[in-house]
Amino acid sequence: MVWQFASRYFRAKKSTNAINIIAWVSVAAIAVGTGALIVILSVFNGFEGLVKSLYSSFYPAVKIAPVTGKTIILTPAQLRQIAAVPGVAHFSRVIEEKAVLRYGDEPTIAVLKGVDSSYNYVTDVKSNIIRGRFDTGDSVAYRAVLGLELEGALGVDVVHSIAPVTVYLPRRNVNAFVTPEDALNNGVLYPAGTFAIQQEFNSKYVITNIEFLRGLLQMGGDEMSSLEIGTRAGINDKELKVQLEKLLGSHYKVQTRYEQNQSLYAIMQTEKWAVYVILSFIMIIAAFNMIGSLYMLVIEKQKDITILKAMGARKSLIMRIFLAEGLIIAGIGTALGFGLGITFCVLQQHFGIIKLEGTSFLVDSYPVSMHAADFLLVFVTIIVIGVAASWYPARRAAVEAITLKAT
Repeated sequence: MVWQFASRYFRAKKSTNAINIIAWVSVAAIAVGTGALIVILSVFNGFEGLVKSLYSSFYPAVKIAPVTGKTIILTPAQLRQIAAVPGVAHFSRVIEEKAVLRYGDEPTIAVLKGVDSSYNYVTDVKSNIIRGRFDTGDSVAYRAVLGLELEGALGVDVVHSIAPVTVYLPRRNVNAFVTPEDALNNGVLYPAGTFAIQQEFNSKYVITNIEFLRGLLQMGGDEMSSLEIGTRAGINDKELKVQLEKLLGSHYKVQTRYEQNQSLYAIMQTEKWAVYVILSFIMIIAAFNMIGSLYMLVIEKQKDITILKAMGARKSLIMRIFLAEGLIIAGIGTALGFGLGITFCVLQQHFGIIKLEGTSFLVDSYPVSMHAADFLLVFVTIIVIGVAASWYPARRAAVEAITLKAT
């Protein structure tokens, strides 16, 4: 009965056209706001997925690092135990250290990342080579794979150049020296390739052979900066982390990919929720149209309300009728908004209607990714706003005094 009354009140022609107009303006405002929420949240999802894919190309699924200091020691026996943990597919020993690179006259500071032959099984850097090849060399000639921006800063041509890049690294355990050169070890690397993943990596990293760094830093065979682990398909990183922590103890820090970039992911989530809150406030402002429409409807239907009460209808029934009226307005607006949002997102996915300005992006248009959780969140938000906006007019209708008059 409640929904029948509410549906009839919404569809019926009112004595004043302004009531119908305001009702449909309310529907339109909710539809536009809902569509905007879906589109904005989907764009954030698209950028989040893009950033995660870029970072997953460089960061491993799980990483074992020192709790304190710069290095850890993992013996062959420990490495065999790690390899035997269910879910571990591959691992790569890594040594990282800041260094000064010189190619020509200008020195450049970079991070050297020495990796072993299993590195391409735990990350996807190899598939992001844009010039040359992924080759870290051997003891005959150590080679380097440079980030795109770093290649430009050094002025290296990885395809045609045969001149090496000179590397300067601080000597370990040197407390006194006569000249600055006494505190440095140096070696040469021959450029082999260039990778392009994300500016943070492209301008910072040089990937080379782990033995090159081990020799310059005078590190032992079991010593490393971290152990990067590649997992099998379908493995939960958090569960694998727990297993490795039990195996290794508290002297090692085990991090999932999310924990390696926790601040970045936290910022992306914060931005997404901030935009959601702002747009929700806009929806609340739009809901004032609904309040006005329902309040005018209450005035319009005073005679009906009086008759219902005279027939024995309770206040709660009258209130539910007008609450249902508000939910109908919110529901129609939400459905239309979902249609608008989905249509735009599908067109953006297939045709890239809105382009990104500039030429330095990996994608030429705004990425979008629709998630069911966002639709549920928006739906619940609109329903809550609709109920809140309908409550006062519904309450006003419920307390309307009986004013039957004899004719």
